[in-house]
Order: sequence, then structure tokens, then C-alpha cells
Amino acid sequence: MRFMIALACVGATLSAAPAMAQDFTLTSTSISEGGPLSSDQVFKGFGCDGGNMSPQLAWTNPPEETKSFAITAYDPDAPTGSGWWHWTVVNIPATVSELPAGISGSFGNDALELTNDFGAQGFGGACPPPGEVHRYIFTVHALGVASLDLPAQASNALTGFMINANALGKAHITAVYTR
Repeated sequence: MRFMIALACVGATLSAAPAMAQDFTLTSTSISEGGPLSSDQVFKGFGCDGGNMSPQLAWTNPPEETKSFAITAYDPDAPTGSGWWHWTVVNIPATVSELPAGISGSFGNDALELTNDFGAQGFGGACPPPGEVHRYIFTVHALGVASLDLPAQASNALTGFMINANALGKAHITAVYTR
């Protein structure tokens, strides 16, 4: 009986493999999965001296029902008890599938960049304590609503709640940095 169940599970996995080829995917020319961030994506301040530039991001195969996107950049290793939000952008139109490097601060009227945990609006690059390796998770979230009804000064916790409540799918790249 166990053999039959195991065989059924293997068969189900193999038959699902072609569907996985069309998964929602995030790519970048600026960052890579498991790779180190360049000085372009390092914060300028707090003892760090980088370019503080948002990375290029592109995504493919979002869920068909997608009405908008959100982007987050999060460091779960920050010694805060709650991580560190480096970038949160919401209300990116569903027609957008790529953001050029350095776009932070120039989205125009469509998208809303929120205040990062450095206290500034827009992208805030990596700046871990000296000697520590931190992970930076860049995520594109496909949302089932055209826009999130958030105040301009919404917290990252409230925004995260709203993103997750409306998420249809997500794709991410995790990069690392140490100084």
C-alpha cells in the first residue's frame, strides 16, 4: 500500500512539472539569487558608502488575474526583532513587467513608494552591522486589486498586511551583503 501511495505521489509530481515551467518568475541584471549585492545597492549613510540605487527587476508569468504589483525589499537578519524594510512600492500597474535600475524616486503618479526603515521614502540600500552577512529578499507581489487604499505614511506592517491580503502570487530573489 505504501508503495502505491508513493508511486501516486511521484506520478502527480511528474505530471505537474510542465505547469511549473510557467511559474511567476523574478529576474534581475543587478542582483542574483544567493549572490552578493554590488556597491550600487548599498546605503549611503549609517557608516555605509554605497550608491543607494534600486536594482533592475523584471518579472514574467504573473497570475492572469493580476491587476497590480507591489515590490518589497526586506532584510530578515536585521537585529531589530522584526527585520528591516529597505523598499516598499505599491500600485504598480499590471501592464508593467520591468523596473530599470535607479527608478526609486521617479515612479510618477501611478505607484506609491513608502517610507523605508531608514526613515526616508523610496529605496534604502544594504547596510548591515560590520562583520555580519545579511540576506536581502527582493519580492514582486502580484495583486488582485488595481490599487491598495493606503495612506502615504502607511507603516510597512500595515502595507505588508494589505499586500498579503490581496496577493495572487509572488516571486523573489534573495541576495546577500556583508561589510
